[in-house]
Amino acid sequence: MPETCLVIGAGVAAFGFANAIRDAGYQGRLIIVGAEESPPYERPPLSKAYLLGKKHEDDLIYRPLSFYEERGITLVLGERIASLDLQARSAQAESGKTYHFDQLVLATGANPIRLPIPGAELPGVRVLRSMADARALRDDLHRVERVFVIGGGFIGCEVAASARTLGKQVTLVETMPVLLGRALGEQIGSAIARVHERRSVVLRLGRRVEALEGRARVERAILDDGTVLPCDLVVVGIGVRPALPAIDGDLEIDNGVVVDATCAASAPGVWAAGDVARWWHPTIQRAIRVEHYDNALAMGAAVAKAVAGQPEPYAPVPSFWSDQYDLTIQYYGYPVEWDEIIVRGDLDEPAFTAFYLASGRIFGAVIVGRPKDMRPARRLVERLAQVDRAVLSDPEVDLRTLLS
Repeated sequence: MPETCLVIGAGVAAFGFANAIRDAGYQGRLIIVGAEESPPYERPPLSKAYLLGKKHEDDLIYRPLSFYEERGITLVLGERIASLDLQARSAQAESGKTYHFDQLVLATGANPIRLPIPGAELPGVRVLRSMADARALRDDLHRVERVFVIGGGFIGCEVAASARTLGKQVTLVETMPVLLGRALGEQIGSAIARVHERRSVVLRLGRRVEALEGRARVERAILDDGTVLPCDLVVVGIGVRPALPAIDGDLEIDNGVVVDATCAASAPGVWAAGDVARWWHPTIQRAIRVEHYDNALAMGAAVAKAVAGQPEPYAPVPSFWSDQYDLTIQYYGYPVEWDEIIVRGDLDEPAFTAFYLASGRIFGAVIVGRPKDMRPARRLVERLAQVDRAVLSDPEVDLRTLLS
């Protein structure tokens, strides 16, 4: 009897897996179980094109159901796995159904962090992670005027940009002194903050929300300095945490499922991919967890090869992008602490490329408004290159000449 591979989660990583597993030669039985009602779909447009009405739900679905049927993949939707028994090799769903497996792929993604403050459960307080979240938020945006965004990371900035593009009054509060400070640093974060201010987004930086208040729904936010801000809708974007069912068995968990360079977990026959996986990156010799679309898609495909008996070290340069208004922010790099940022171009326009260095080596690059820099910048990051700082900062130097 052929073995069974069970994939828990039906997001980006699961689609990457499904798209590659049969081509990798796997002949076993395949079951993908997802908690959402939708087949695997593209998440990045949820905070941008979908909210703006430029894309509809059907546009985001990767493949029709026939795609999975043709590949002999059983796709179970609207089924949440509550617990795993690694010894019995079984997964228990909230519905009471049991799924048995020989190999297990954890592609469960992450859940939004909720605000631990009074009023956080009021109607009109939203998060944005799933299609259902985006649908509810889009409907709200058609009915309200004053939008209050909590969190100046990528989701918060993208939602603020979408709401402002729709003509809403937008206020964004962030505990750090700039937007995107954790991801891009203060210098680049300040440049992005200016973009939002020019679009008339009211920024409350260095402030914290103490409470949300309202009767039938949220009506105002109270900041830590006592400021009271009226609002009709609150969107919370303060980060995510790895999502996992209850697990009975020996599985190493530390800010996600700990896996090796081939995405194999500590328990035999168990793999992890996407936002839930914290894997050993052989290039930088450390464990990292990356919460981005490109990584989830590629990691799912890498796990497919491993499940099919062809494990290889998974060692990409992580990348992501963010669309805010007419601006695209493209990033390539490893999530390591940098000690220096070298900027070429104009931060104020903005049209620049910024390189993130640690001990003189390029570990990351962010590109805004300089598309010709994208490919060579990525190559420099791949090589962890060491380049003369004066040359690197000169916007007239063609980065391609540095690759030789």
